Amino acid sequence: MARRIEHLTTSTWPVQDVYRALVDETYLRDRLAVLGGNDAQLVSFTQADSRTSYQLKQGVSAEHLPSVAKGLLGGDLVIHRVETWTEAGTTGTVEVTLNGVPGRLDGTTVLSGHQGGSRMVLTGQVKVGIPLMGGKLEALIAEQVAKLLDKENEFTTEWLANRG
Repeated sequence: MARRIEHLTTSTWPVQDVYRALVDETYLRDRLAVLGGNDAQLVSFTQADSRTSYQLKQGVSAEHLPSVAKGLLGGDLVIHRVETWTEAGTTGTVEVTLNGVPGRLDGTTVLSGHQGGSRMVLTGQVKVGIPLMGGKLEALIAEQVAKLLDKENEFTTEWLANRG
């Protein structure tokens, strides 16, 4: 059974500023350098017409993982994340897969105006196909994704301020 995820972040920066950051190759490399963990990489980056797609590889050291995840993975967690942004920067999709875990996160991200700034809402689902442990891992993944999105939002705010 899949676990639904919905996460909201807000920014004092307008939609177009946040969007321009999210599809900026330098921003992505800077974000990975700070938040990407072990062996972080911008694997691919393409912009064509009104569409930007990129693939990120991020790592989490085994020492920072809960015991249930350590036992399953037998080492570090490697996260493969593909994002695509379209429609003048207001909607995007995200797909996340993890090494050693038969599951994924799929979602849609909507960036919109909010109280003079912007807000970003990720809506999706986490599904892990492991009997008895799947539900625990889905909850763990959803929790970690929410924490990562909060950290990325903070990074984006600082990144934009430093370029203001």
